[in-house]
Amino acid sequence: MTGVFARNARTDHIHNYRGEKMSIEVGLLSLESILLVATIILLIYSIKEGKQRDRLILEMGKATKVLTRQEYFLTIIDSMMDAKEEITGCITGRPPTGDDTRMTRDIVENIKRMTQKGVHIRYLMPKFPDRLYLGYLYMKAGAEVLYSSCLMVHDMRFIIVDNKVVVIGVPESTGEKEATKKGYRIPSEGLATVLRNYVDTCQKQSDFRGYLKEVITQTGATPEHIAREYRIDEEDLKRLAGV
Repeated sequence: MTGVFARNARTDHIHNYRGEKMSIEVGLLSLESILLVATIILLIYSIKEGKQRDRLILEMGKATKVLTRQEYFLTIIDSMMDAKEEITGCITGRPPTGDDTRMTRDIVENIKRMTQKGVHIRYLMPKFPDRLYLGYLYMKAGAEVLYSSCLMVHDMRFIIVDNKVVVIGVPESTGEKEATKKGYRIPSEGLATVLRNYVDTCQKQSDFRGYLKEVITQTGATPEHIAREYRIDEEDLKRLAGV
């Protein structure tokens, strides 16, 4: 009897083991199926997301062109030539050096040409005395030149053409002393409106004559000294300063 009970117990143990094993296998197969379905869903979502991302990149490629430093200045000049009514610029106004001198001459010539056609041109620059030089050149060419101490004018570099096209310059790092290394040309009336409003609301603006007097008052420098320091016509500077 003992042997029979032993065999029965062994048989039951084997059946139980097989049953538990099948349950585990069924559970693993179910889990594997769930994971497979989840993987397929994620894969489909990833493909869909990738298509959307590619579509977004394609659309951005149509609207935005990355420019090198030289292309940036050439694009500014070309965009200015397309203006019919107004050009608004926010620039650092640093005295040009090297190859930038030639680019500055071209921009000055374009300002003369476009203002003679009736296009209103204005530039906003930060309040630093050395910015009087470029401001003087642009003002003599026919542009309205304004100076401001508002914070964003130190970092923002852009022009807006007829409230339709924006050319934005980007430095390698933040700071008004950093040179513009590349830029973006963006046909966008919305962006143009936002930046135009920024220029309009930038506080503590002074025109060239007003800022020149401000520099003389704050530094105690004479018009003669400023003229020599920043290569500006002395007699013209005296006239503008009212002395």
